[in-house]
Amino acid sequence: MKRRKILGLVMAATLSLGLISGCGSSTTSSSTTSDSSSSSSSESSASSTTIKATTLSGTVSTNGSTSMEKVIGALSEQFMNDNSDVTVTYDPTGSGTGIQAVTDGTCDIGLSSRALKDDETASGLVATTIALDGIAIIVNTDSGVTNLTMAQLSKIFTGEITNWSEVGGTDGTIVCIGREAGSGTRDGFESITDTKDKCVLSQELTSTGAVIQAVAGNPTAIGYASLAAVDSTVKVLSIDGVTPTEETVKDGTYTVQRPFNVVTKEGTELSEAAQAFFDYVTSSDANDLISAAGAVPVN
Repeated sequence: MKRRKILGLVMAATLSLGLISGCGSSTTSSSTTSDSSSSSSSESSASSTTIKATTLSGTVSTNGSTSMEKVIGALSEQFMNDNSDVTVTYDPTGSGTGIQAVTDGTCDIGLSSRALKDDETASGLVATTIALDGIAIIVNTDSGVTNLTMAQLSKIFTGEITNWSEVGGTDGTIVCIGREAGSGTRDGFESITDTKDKCVLSQELTSTGAVIQAVAGNPTAIGYASLAAVDSTVKVLSIDGVTPTEETVKDGTYTVQRPFNVVTKEGTELSEAAQAFFDYVTSSDANDLISAAGAVPVN
């Protein structure tokens, strides 16, 4: 009888210990699961916040200089590759029209291949130079002329020199081809050569490409175009013995050059996407693409 009583006490104690151990295990498991769930939720929230902070979307509209087509095209393509939800548009209307579009608020960023005039800066416009561009003096590939002095160039475009034989070429009437009024290339060329309002042109064309094409098709033609846009269909002349290259434009020895500007308006806030694009094209991150497009980066 005594033995049975002891056995009962031992069994009761064992059962009690098992129940206590089981309760402890259940509590620990519940706590671990809860902590894991909380950590996962926190990580997911942080990840979501990061994506929202770095994603850009929308459209950035640019308008202006046809000479800047290669430069702005390369920069836009890279920016859109890096920001797949952003579209950058380019309307090649000429510097004057691009500047006016910024004034009117019909585009985000203007493109100008000339410096702003006093009345334009007075109206609150700001030009930020992203590159320098040599204005190449181009002739037909069959032309025997390879160099002109600045004085000869001025006299050709003002009609004082009318035959190629006067500057070392073969006999033939010189055909001067230039850009339309309001063009940044024309403004730059005439300012540098001191021919403003004096040029005698056989043709006034509305784009850089059209000038190159016209000169390429006429054996006695001469014209001017952005160095960044020139191709092998025409020949580029040296001026005062200096050939336009990235190096000679940068060091200033090639004097027929002008700025490539992006134009904005003071007091007008850009969209997040437009501001990001502006920051990109005005930074040193854009230098390699600007150089590859034939212009000389300044940042």
